[in-house]
Amino acid sequence: MRDTPERYGSLSRWFHWGIAVLVLWQFLKIGDRINDGEHWVGLTLVSWHLSIGFLILTLGILRVLWAIKQYPHRPQLTGPLAPLARIGHILLYIVMLLLPVLGILYMTGRGYGLKVFGQQLIARSETEIGWMVSVGSLHSPLALLFVLLVIGHIAAAFYHHFILRDDTLKRMTR
Repeated sequence: MRDTPERYGSLSRWFHWGIAVLVLWQFLKIGDRINDGEHWVGLTLVSWHLSIGFLILTLGILRVLWAIKQYPHRPQLTGPLAPLARIGHILLYIVMLLLPVLGILYMTGRGYGLKVFGQQLIARSETEIGWMVSVGSLHSPLALLFVLLVIGHIAAAFYHHFILRDDTLKRMTR
């Protein structure tokens, strides 16, 4: 279950791949831009966007806490591009955690409240809160940055696996 210098433990891998699947599901939100969401993706999967975002926030916080606890034992980034990889990972974590917060700010600022998996956590309101809407409106542009960071992360993993032929990808898959 614990990380070692040679590989990530089962809990770290579970967090990584579980959150990855949820993030890819969130990317289906772009389906709302097609035909105003009036198709099977928009009508079935995208309706869960807010709940899945809240789940990603919760799992993301737990993952960060687990990563901090495992830090001395985790595989370490080495090589000339290690600082770039470190920055990329930090940005992925920051954006992954910031996106749901911005989404929540936008929804509650607009007066929609917060309903997660059928449970009303924040009540609807008739009053719009301008600063929350303003800050929360950064959700969409930041989501585009997140897509680019995820693509870069995947490309880097494939570069390590197919070009450098090192064990970087294997540490997260075996």
